[in-house]
Amino acid sequence: MSRPTGRVLTLLELLQSGGTRTIAELAGRLGVDGRTVRRYVDQLIDMDVPVEAVRGRYGGYRLARGHRLPPLMLNDDEALAVLLGLIAGRRTGLATASGTASETAAAKIRRVLPERLAGRLDAVQESLAFTRPSGEPVPPDTGTLLTLADAVRHRRPVSIRYTDRTGRRSDRTLHPYGIVNHSGRWYVTGADPGVGENRTFRLDRITDARTLPGSFEAPTGPDPAQRVLSGLAAAPYRHEVALRIHGTVEQIRARLPAGIATVQESASTEDPATECWRHVGLRAERLDWLPAVLASLDRPFVIERPDELRDLVAALADRLASYARRSP
Repeated sequence: MSRPTGRVLTLLELLQSGGTRTIAELAGRLGVDGRTVRRYVDQLIDMDVPVEAVRGRYGGYRLARGHRLPPLMLNDDEALAVLLGLIAGRRTGLATASGTASETAAAKIRRVLPERLAGRLDAVQESLAFTRPSGEPVPPDTGTLLTLADAVRHRRPVSIRYTDRTGRRSDRTLHPYGIVNHSGRWYVTGADPGVGENRTFRLDRITDARTLPGSFEAPTGPDPAQRVLSGLAAAPYRHEVALRIHGTVEQIRARLPAGIATVQESASTEDPATECWRHVGLRAERLDWLPAVLASLDRPFVIERPDELRDLVAALADRLASYARRSP
């Protein structure tokens, strides 16, 4: 590649990184004078690259918004980062309801890469494996995600049609605070002015999301991720479990994270690193998984309710004791 051609491509790469670049900045980066920069810009324009001149004291050149520009110039690290992001997004639920979007995007990137680099990235994809996620990823609708994200950014209320886990549909107004991906599912958290409470909704259960006139004030307090985890821990389920566990908050959270359980601070201490008796609450559709979790805590605990959980823990203890008494 000749030096002028290489500099033209370097100029395109600089402009693709975004923003307005002054002629002096571009000349310094390319090692040429301002007149040569203008000539390189003319060459890009001749190749139908939409370069815009920005006038004024801080003027220079920039690329027009909304254009997709060839060639795609990625080094090894950049190309690997993009493709791994697409693969991981598809495997972990960080993708939209258009299930083929990640695959087609990866294929387009693969086609325009040099064969040497494309072959090496193919080897990564063929040798890469993912462990089974904790839950089946549930991607959101693209239009719903974009509408809600725009409403979060500009603090605009939205109207949504929501179907809850029982199949009941309702129309709501929401002041969205943030969007969170947790365990392969997408959630939006915000204030529901109709009931005067903060609520968390799954994006895949939302239809007909529309931005409404007006605005709302940014909230204070927990960040969106913490709001979602707190909402999940307090969601209604078949069983309501109340425990007292002796330990630090970190020790309890190691087996009962915020998305599963609430941990009440002890009245005798404000320090979460102090070992003391703490009230722990959680809700669950089934109890059969809890005895093993409580055993793995290796901390003293008391089951306040329900009685069924006490029976399950006792049965697990009996089984483990019988296994321990078996002869080799």
